[in-house]
Amino acid sequence: MLVFVMPHQFLARTCPKIVDCGLAKECRALSLIKGIEFEDGSPVLISNMIKEQMNGMDVSVLMGANVANEVARDEFCESTVGYGNAEHGKAWQMLLHYPTFQIGTINDVAGTELCGALKNVVALGAGFCDGLGFGGNSKAAIIRIGLKETIKFAKMFFKGVLDDTFLESCGLADLVTTCFGGRNRKCAEAFAKGEGSWEELEKSMLNGQKLQGTITSKDVSVVLKAKGLEKDFPLFTRIHEIAFEGRAPESIIEL
Repeated sequence: MLVFVMPHQFLARTCPKIVDCGLAKECRALSLIKGIEFEDGSPVLISNMIKEQMNGMDVSVLMGANVANEVARDEFCESTVGYGNAEHGKAWQMLLHYPTFQIGTINDVAGTELCGALKNVVALGAGFCDGLGFGGNSKAAIIRIGLKETIKFAKMFFKGVLDDTFLESCGLADLVTTCFGGRNRKCAEAFAKGEGSWEELEKSMLNGQKLQGTITSKDVSVVLKAKGLEKDFPLFTRIHEIAFEGRAPESIIEL
């Protein structure tokens, strides 16, 4: 059983070494990596990248409402294993399930993984609201629209995405907790207040760690522009405009 938890930019150099060592044979994989790539203007799942680079290894994903510092304090949380192979999904559940770390499963790798990636983009919008001093009503609207666009994006580009996935921990629960906590919301709040560029905020607030929301926002924008779909995803488009195209943060509520 192999667990992948690293920036996806390192997969291309890491996976061949694992294959060369012979560790890929008869293994199953679990990806905790949040993000998407794109190829020919279409999104590519990180789990599929791992599968291809690991010679067809079955890959499940783990996503959920589990902010790391709270997990480290052994506070109760849930998470979701999205699987394609039911036996493997059950095995991961058995391995990870714990009284304070409850593991649910669902037969939907793509939907589970996209929830984990796109929630970070929505969190940027929630952070903009916080930086502007808007209240809970505005943030609730951002969360609702963000969930709606996440569902639309997932079903538009991938077959077999289940409605139930978005009500699991990987879906609504993870979206809510990320929009109220986490580094993407926190840094977006500072960005909206004019406290620095993304690079400066990463350095001062994250000790140089990279924000996943900004990276994913760029990737989503590439896909939407390639397909001419910007108007179909107004929130994702506006978040990218504010983050990278000089649009005023106040425009977040002009949707």
